[in-house]
Amino acid sequence: MKTQTLPQKYEHLSPAGAEVRVLMSNAMAGVAHCTLKNGKISRAVCHKTVGEIWTVISGYGEIWCKQDSTTLITPLEAGMTIDITVGTHFQYRSLKNDLVFICVTTPPWPGADEVFYVSDGVWRPSENMSQLNLDKSR
Repeated sequence: MKTQTLPQKYEHLSPAGAEVRVLMSNAMAGVAHCTLKNGKISRAVCHKTVGEIWTVISGYGEIWCKQDSTTLITPLEAGMTIDITVGTHFQYRSLKNDLVFICVTTPPWPGADEVFYVSDGVWRPSENMSQLNLDKSR
């Protein structure tokens, strides 16, 4: 059995731009504590092989998702859980306070090459987000 305490400082930024504190992973899944700072807008991304389930802990924001020809903008607030399936284009933003959520990835996160950036997001990413891994845009 493993245990983990929430790290005080984030370990890295996600490809979309959230602060990530890795909590744990095993052969089946990974779990992370993520924060998108208040007023920030992520890059629009798509995962190649990993699905994600998020549970919002605090803050308020919105997520845009596009799967095939269906697009939705969904409010994100404390207590809400959302499933982001493989191949979904998505982008999110924090509108009130920091948006804090637990992210479960299935299978475990394989690394930054898992993501490709998409150009069809609905919001302009925050300035510092547009500098993340520009060479991986599609």
